[in-house]
Amino acid sequence: MAEFVYPPVIGAAHTLFRALDIRIDMKGTENIPRKGGAVLVSNHIGYLDFIFAGLTARPQKRLVRFMAKESVFRHKVSGPLMRAMKHIPVDRSQGESAYQHALDSLRAGEIIGVFPEATISQSFTLKSFKSGAARMAQEAGVPLIPVALWGTQRLWTKGRPKNLKRSHIPVTMRVGEPLEAPTDQYAGAITRRLRERVQELLDAAQRAYPDKPKGTEDSWWLPAHLGGTAPTPAQVKEAG
Repeated sequence: MAEFVYPPVIGAAHTLFRALDIRIDMKGTENIPRKGGAVLVSNHIGYLDFIFAGLTARPQKRLVRFMAKESVFRHKVSGPLMRAMKHIPVDRSQGESAYQHALDSLRAGEIIGVFPEATISQSFTLKSFKSGAARMAQEAGVPLIPVALWGTQRLWTKGRPKNLKRSHIPVTMRVGEPLEAPTDQYAGAITRRLRERVQELLDAAQRAYPDKPKGTEDSWWLPAHLGGTAPTPAQVKEAG
């Protein structure tokens, strides 16, 4: 079926990123399968993560259908776009229908994008992963593709004002090798391995990142364990 909305939206995103002079460093895109279903799994540090994670599939000429909160689909602007791009609404009180929708799409050869932390990590470190991505991959018989994003939190994240002006912010993305999800293994064990893979990619993305905070006031986007002033996971939990 022809895609009338998704490619122009990607084109608009590329135009915006060029206008903002966002320096994208993307490696490992050859790990995205050229055909067939897969579950793309990414860390979650900013509101624009689904756009950047989706871009990792473009070199292989693939589109990613993301599972997203149902409230996004109710918005008068984002809602029609999300539906036209065939993303999948998730109503947490009725998650089974979204899960089945994703399974059907995987079996039809689509790539489904999942943020297994469920919400943005305000510490910019990896939270625990929910096992849904692994279970979907097992049931559909498709691989898991680990992805790490770094720098997107500086554009727009929870609790901070948007920074969508020409500020030359780098965004680093790393895609790992596919991880199989055999049905004879526990989803929890697969999820632990998946989280370890994403952590390795995130460490690599952070090491490759070309920017450093310009001072104490600018160190909010760097995790505490790397010398920044972002709250620790324990502080986020206590504040929540």
